[in-house]
Amino acid sequence: MRSCDLPAALYVWACMPITPYLARQAFEPEVIETMSAAFVATCDALHLKVGDDPATRLVAEKVIELAQRGIRDPDALRATTLKEFGLSD
Repeated sequence: MRSCDLPAALYVWACMPITPYLARQAFEPEVIETMSAAFVATCDALHLKVGDDPATRLVAEKVIELAQRGIRDPDALRATTLKEFGLSD
């Protein structure tokens, strides 16, 4: 699933848009990749640009929270995030 052409050590930090929101929380690289995919897909569904603003931060925090609860499928993370915000898929 890797799409960035960087060494593995830099891949997680440079190519996964959710990493700035992790606040030193430890996740396996595969989980970070799943959360990143869900984060981008949720932002797309909400017509938000991925960046550091309050709306995208809220989306990232919700995706991280749901992943901590055990949701590890990117489609399920996106759908559940939207549902948590009172929106449908």
